[in-house]
Amino acid sequence: MRLPDFEAWAVFAAVADTGSFTAAAEALSLSKAKVSKAVARLEVELGTVLFHRTSRRLSLSAAGRGLVDHARRIRIDGEAAVEAARDEAQLLSGTVRIAVPMSFGLRAVAPLVGSFMTLHPGIIIDMHLSDARVDLVDEGFDMALRIASLPDSSLRAIRLRDVRLHMIASPDYCARHGTPVHPSDLQAHKGVHYANAAQPGVWSMTGPDGERAQARPRPAMIVNNADAALPPVMAGLCIACLPDFFCDEAIRDGRLVALLPNWRFDHNTLSIVTPPSPHRPARVEALIAYFRKHLTGEIG
Repeated sequence: MRLPDFEAWAVFAAVADTGSFTAAAEALSLSKAKVSKAVARLEVELGTVLFHRTSRRLSLSAAGRGLVDHARRIRIDGEAAVEAARDEAQLLSGTVRIAVPMSFGLRAVAPLVGSFMTLHPGIIIDMHLSDARVDLVDEGFDMALRIASLPDSSLRAIRLRDVRLHMIASPDYCARHGTPVHPSDLQAHKGVHYANAAQPGVWSMTGPDGERAQARPRPAMIVNNADAALPPVMAGLCIACLPDFFCDEAIRDGRLVALLPNWRFDHNTLSIVTPPSPHRPARVEALIAYFRKHLTGEIG
């Protein structure tokens, strides 16, 4: 029985993730010739072409696209096995790629990453800040923090805490435009629409007696980042629906008013999401454990 060429599979994953033989060689500390030979060796073994090569561009073939997830899992499992075999006292090292929502990342995650790096100076954090949803496997992320009602998928999710959404306005806005008492009243008001929502401009909620309602305030502003919603709301120009970590403090000190407080928005959670492989490098497990310890309470 012939064993699989695990090195070639790992090299194939590196070329696919970096987009070039040269970049993969640098990432793996190998020569470009050795990287090219490993991919060629795997193509011969599989009897198929994994990449289409031109003078300007390298792209995965149809067969390569179908096999690259397997290659990534082989590489990740190999890295996890090596790190698991190390002495626990040995310094963790390597890069952890994480995707984080922009505003939450700046408020809550960036300070934590700084303290984590103090504990583990050998770990490099590659943090992608964006409210757009990323594909963890295709884009090579080790994990993502997501605030959402997560759909069923092959990804592995670790729930950290509930995130409550508040409908908010300034006291001045309420004095001038009135305070809504039912979601149907909101069609007379202007609101900030969040462009990355599943249904931008549609706010779904449940009343104290279980009544379901959808509110559609007229658009005053459309944003793809929630931080942009706060200035017009604080200025009394419109209302908005924002997560608790944005507005709890302002509600407590009276700068903002929580509208329809007896109504609850659809359930959202803060979760860590990772690729489907059950094996993760020790450096990734360390960061997950740190987030689980520090991101389960109130943020703000």
